[in-house]
Amino acid sequence: MPQRSEPELPWIQEGEPLPPTSQAWGHDSSAPGLLAAGQDLTASRLIEAYGQGIFPWFSPGQPVLWWSPDPRMVLPVRQFRFHRSLRQSLKRHLINPGFELCFDRDFAQVMQRCAQAPRRGQNGTWIVPEMIAAYKSLHRLGHAHSAEVWVDGQLVAGLYFVALGHAVFGESMFTTITDGSKLALAALVSACLQHGVPLIDCQQNTRHLASMGAHEITRAAFVQNLEAQRQHSDIDWAHQSLYWLSLIHI
Repeated sequence: MPQRSEPELPWIQEGEPLPPTSQAWGHDSSAPGLLAAGQDLTASRLIEAYGQGIFPWFSPGQPVLWWSPDPRMVLPVRQFRFHRSLRQSLKRHLINPGFELCFDRDFAQVMQRCAQAPRRGQNGTWIVPEMIAAYKSLHRLGHAHSAEVWVDGQLVAGLYFVALGHAVFGESMFTTITDGSKLALAALVSACLQHGVPLIDCQQNTRHLASMGAHEITRAAFVQNLEAQRQHSDIDWAHQSLYWLSLIHI
């Protein structure tokens, strides 16, 4: 049986633009969605990448690998499944005066805790030190954020995400309490509903995300939505008020 021949993977030099997403490896390759490799991982490179529907994902010891899968997993915020069990969990927490849901109080700690969170079937983490440094720089520029769950002054769950205008890209989450990461996601959905953000990018298909209402769309549809949502003004994520009634009625 003949061996499969992989397309050549472009190596991106510093200052050189990323290739168009149409050049990403296809379904018949060993790494569908893989687009390019390089060593350049800066805030400006991340803004360029996310603005085109591209994201970095690589393991320790690898170069920076850039991806743009087709199809793309997204969560339409009006299809978020605010399950009865999650509503009950939220109600229990809300009666605790030490319970808080907020944004951007401690972005660096959220990223670090996501990097340390155990993942089923995975050894180690793709949130390597250079990834943390790049997203912290992006946070200082106002394009990387965190949704956080605090109990009695302790960070117990959270997620971090990228935002360009009204284009929102979910990255990773962690929790140390039951339903904690789901509550952080619900907080993000609540804010998105208030600002008219239609989708949260989830990148890859997982059963957990599907259970929350996420599904796949074509890369072309994703990029079309991305181009439209980027035209909106940036959201002031650090000063969000959470209106849970907006979730209850979706």
